[in-house]
Amino acid sequence: MKNATAFLLLAGLAAVAYAGRIYRDTKYTNKYDNVNVDEILRSDRLVKNYFDCLVDKGPCTPEGSELKKSIPDALKTECAKCTEKQREKAEKVIRHLIDKKPEMWAQLEAKWDPNGEYRKKYEAEYKKIKN
Repeated sequence: MKNATAFLLLAGLAAVAYAGRIYRDTKYTNKYDNVNVDEILRSDRLVKNYFDCLVDKGPCTPEGSELKKSIPDALKTECAKCTEKQREKAEKVIRHLIDKKPEMWAQLEAKWDPNGEYRKKYEAEYKKIKN
C-alpha cells in the first residue's frame, strides 16, 4: 500500500475541500475550513477535477492553483501552516483516496513524491491515519 505522501494530501488534496490556500501570517488561510469535505468526496466529478489539476492533466480553478503552490511547502514543513481543521480534513481525504481511489493516490504520489522522500518521512503519520 502506498504510504507516505499522506502528508502530501494532508497539505494538499484536503484542500480539495477547502482549496484556495493563501499565505497569511504563519498559517494558510482558514477561509475554506468550513467546506463540506464529505460532499466533495461523494462527487467523483469534483474529486477528478481537483486530481486532474494536481497532476497537470486538466485546468485548475483559482483555488486549485493556490493548492498546487502550497503542496511543496506543506510537505517540507509537515503542514506547519495548516489549521487543525485542515489537518483533520486532509486525513479524511487521504483515507478516502487510499481506500477508494488507489490509482489516483498512486499518481499523486508519483507526481509529488517521485523519490519516496515524503513516504519515508511520514511513515508513522500514514500508519496513524490508516488505523
